[in-house]
Amino acid sequence: MTEALVTPDGRLVLGREVFRAALGRGGIRADKHEGDGATPAGLLPLRRVLYRADRMAIPRAAVPREPIADTDGWCDDPGHTDYNRMVRLPHPARCEELWRRDGLYDLVAVLGWNDAPVERGRGSAIFLHVAGAGHAPTEGCVALTLPDLLAVLAAGVTALRIAAP
Repeated sequence: MTEALVTPDGRLVLGREVFRAALGRGGIRADKHEGDGATPAGLLPLRRVLYRADRMAIPRAAVPREPIADTDGWCDDPGHTDYNRMVRLPHPARCEELWRRDGLYDLVAVLGWNDAPVERGRGSAIFLHVAGAGHAPTEGCVALTLPDLLAVLAAGVTALRIAAP
């Protein structure tokens, strides 16, 4: 397993390389719950990489990769049986659209948070994805610029160790 360390001051460290990272607006928390805007602390494995095939070639990565479609979403409704799972849109519960115009989800590594097993309300849709302008805070994910994200994935990272403050 190749781990990268994510620090509370917004750095992703991979060997001697250091990348600027955006974190959740709620900081890093060990007691993550839905809607708190926090990035969960702990060792989060990369489960798979999703990407927009209309915007980029298949990225290099050590985990399975698959293209997304304009009907793909992620259920973030704790009251639904599909909570914290990829779903097809339209969906009867509250979901995030993965096919976004802003490019933030052009490349997404799904992180293993609250998925084995899923606990309602413990947090959903925790990803490593493309950073917004100025590395704006996320809703709980870790985000890097697209070139940095491509480099981290190509280096064979299979887990993020997210350090608690």
